[in-house]
Amino acid sequence: MTSSSTPTPLATASVNTSTSLSARTTSEELIPRDVLFGNPLNTSPNLSPDGKYLAYLAPSADGVLNIFVRETADENNDNAHMVTKDTSRGIRQYQWAKDGETILYMQDFEGDENFHLWAIDATATTTSEARDLTPGENVKASNLITNKRFPDEILVGTNERDETIFDMYRVQYKTGERVLDTLNPGDVLGWGTEDTTFQVREALVKSQADSSETVRVRNGIDGEDGEWRDLITFPYGENGNLVDFCNDDGKSCWMTSSMGRETTALLRVDLNTGETLETISSNDKCDVGGVVLDEDTKELRGVFYNYARTEREFLDKTLEEDYDVLFDLGPENCDVSTVSKTSDEKTWVVAYTRSDGPTEFVLYNQEEKTIKSLFVSNPALLEYKFAPMEDIRVTARDGLEMVGYLTRADTEKETPLILLVHGGPWARDGWGFNQQAQWFANRGYATLQMNYRGSTGYGKSFLHKGDGQWGVGDMQHDLTDAVQWAIDEGIADKDNICIYGGSYGGYACLAGLTFTPDLYKCGVDIVGPSNIKTLLDSIPSYWGPLRNDMLKKIGDVDADEEFNRKISPLYHVDKIQSPLLIGQGANDPRVKQAEADQIAFAMKKKGIPVEYVLYPDEGHGFARPDNRIDFNGRAEKFLAKHLGGRAEAFDGVEGATAQFPLLAEEESKVEQA
Repeated sequence: MTSSSTPTPLATASVNTSTSLSARTTSEELIPRDVLFGNPLNTSPNLSPDGKYLAYLAPSADGVLNIFVRETADENNDNAHMVTKDTSRGIRQYQWAKDGETILYMQDFEGDENFHLWAIDATATTTSEARDLTPGENVKASNLITNKRFPDEILVGTNERDETIFDMYRVQYKTGERVLDTLNPGDVLGWGTEDTTFQVREALVKSQADSSETVRVRNGIDGEDGEWRDLITFPYGENGNLVDFCNDDGKSCWMTSSMGRETTALLRVDLNTGETLETISSNDKCDVGGVVLDEDTKELRGVFYNYARTEREFLDKTLEEDYDVLFDLGPENCDVSTVSKTSDEKTWVVAYTRSDGPTEFVLYNQEEKTIKSLFVSNPALLEYKFAPMEDIRVTARDGLEMVGYLTRADTEKETPLILLVHGGPWARDGWGFNQQAQWFANRGYATLQMNYRGSTGYGKSFLHKGDGQWGVGDMQHDLTDAVQWAIDEGIADKDNICIYGGSYGGYACLAGLTFTPDLYKCGVDIVGPSNIKTLLDSIPSYWGPLRNDMLKKIGDVDADEEFNRKISPLYHVDKIQSPLLIGQGANDPRVKQAEADQIAFAMKKKGIPVEYVLYPDEGHGFARPDNRIDFNGRAEKFLAKHLGGRAEAFDGVEGATAQFPLLAEEESKVEQA
């Protein structure tokens, strides 16, 4: 069984809000880690193109996320059947093929990120075998494109010919037959198609010389029409891309561009000259975040933005009316997003998301303007009270405004603070239910998440103000300034602050402990690099075309050894005063295990408190619930020791694969003695 047969609407859920007279923002009782960080009961629902079937992710009997399918009309999830048979890390990326019978999904091996594309019959009454459509050792699949006009074939990119770049293959997914469709000349990062012909007609090209990006197009695939030509070039520092071709016989396309302005605007561009024919929409504070097109006519229906929360500009009154209805029918203070639609767009899967509770998925009847509940992603969370997330503004020392998100543990007094730093760094945090922030709040810690300079979505200047500013520069100063803001506002106890993050956030943790050692009481680094030069020297081969771009953004650690030593925490271990907890996946292809090893052993050698946990079956983060809950149990114990918050009992997690390299070294020395 995968869920209760009677879904409970979130809007009418019975939530346990029993509290004492304190100003605690979450439940008085400790919310169990396995509730917060275990698998959802059901999630990621997806309608088949004809609407006959509903697929979704749910745990198998062994607790591994797999794909389940039932008839949409049958509202009892107990009648769904498990289509896939994953037994390790679980499936997270899938979609219906356009035949309405086959599901396509991506899966790697133990976190190595060499994702293969698999196909499986989703409607068979007996279990069928999945077919690997992109076989081969060390092969990675990407850039999957489907088209309802060509329901039996797909286009997918792989790096099987050259591990550094991706060619496009046309695949008959029912038989596995495939042919090379479009050869990568060596500089293409991604491909796009024209909808009517399902031909590869667009390429995004990265220049190794100057890190500019060029949109390259062709009119067809044969003769003169098959010749590629440069449509528009975005110099380094500008942002933009082709969104889709207009339905006007190859005359124009929809494109985003920051050329001549601060943030990206949505434009209609001449496909022959690259000239802007019309400026459709823009926002002075943030980039275009999403574009909704009519699937058949390619007419614009809406443009979405996100400065602090989602903002919508509608160009289609029917779509605007649908969203008005959805907001009216849904719970208060929730955001609405469309997850899936049938081909005729008469039935939608809609997600209601909020910051203080789990996501609810509903079916929307577009003609009748009604909703019917599907399920709540994690109904066990409904038994607890959670803190609302506040979007805030912080002014950096140079006057730059930053958007951040605050989740308080207490509304009336200062508490210990965890600065939770997002990865990327060319990414961003957003508003919504954050399991880590709620976990921290329940344990007595306020959580601050900042979109520091270098984060995406806030225009080209905001992004590139982060260039060359890692570690000892303004990117790290932004984090320091945000902590000071929380102290000045009476939110944070200045003597009990932790810096916590993964990937770039892990680097920021190491940099914070190294370059501002008096600010942080402790730190938690998950898959964070400690030496920028060795990080870039060991990135996956298919990141090679992006390496020069990364050097422009980070700084030229290849040519300037002194600069690398300046920004790499490994060379400043002596400055660290506070204890550190490190978590690492042994199969991480982005930030190799060596990045964790070298700083952990260097700290231990100098007698600086450090704990190091390694998971041999994980990659860039912890996908397996047993490992995720295990590491969080260790982190909770670590935080309670150093910040004084509450902690649930912890004695390891059965099924977790945690290893301890520092302890293993000690044991080896003892054996040798």
